[in-house]
Amino acid sequence: MRTLISTAFVSLDGVVEAPGGEPGYRNSGWTFKDVEFLPEAFEIKGREQKEATAILMGRVSYEAFSPVWPGMEDFADYKEMPKYVVSTTLTEDDLVGNWGEITILRSLDDVAALKETEGGPIIVHGSATLNRKLADAGLIDRYHLVVFPLLLGAGKRLFSDTDKDTQKLKLVEHEAYPNGIQKNVFDVVH
Repeated sequence: MRTLISTAFVSLDGVVEAPGGEPGYRNSGWTFKDVEFLPEAFEIKGREQKEATAILMGRVSYEAFSPVWPGMEDFADYKEMPKYVVSTTLTEDDLVGNWGEITILRSLDDVAALKETEGGPIIVHGSATLNRKLADAGLIDRYHLVVFPLLLGAGKRLFSDTDKDTQKLKLVEHEAYPNGIQKNVFDVVH
């Protein structure tokens, strides 16, 4: 079974919306505006590109990343990696042609089936709504969280507020940096 890894920049109060400056959010760009940049705090992002064998994302994140990431050197390792987009509305005609193999998945059942295939880890980038649905369905195996020392208040959250049984996590890696950022890697205890 393949490991599904959720990776996120997250504020201390759980907001993941528009960390890189995406338009339409009051605190857009919060990861670089309010916290001193320390390269070592982002080491895990480079490691993810080396360890992942596929990317999973929701439609909104796909539509944000696909015009930009294929040409960015920072994301070069992702260019030829298979990508899976969970969407009930996208069509093949909506997909970009310069970003390697892209497959549209129509449901969480399709994601569960993908996890049953041969291959290495699948990384979930962005995709706040998809992350909450995946977690509620018990499909996430690991979290890579880069936690910023900010309280943003309103905004899309990483975790759902669904009333469900407790889900245990096991801390497998962590580090705190002088700028207040924390790296927390948790395995989901299934």
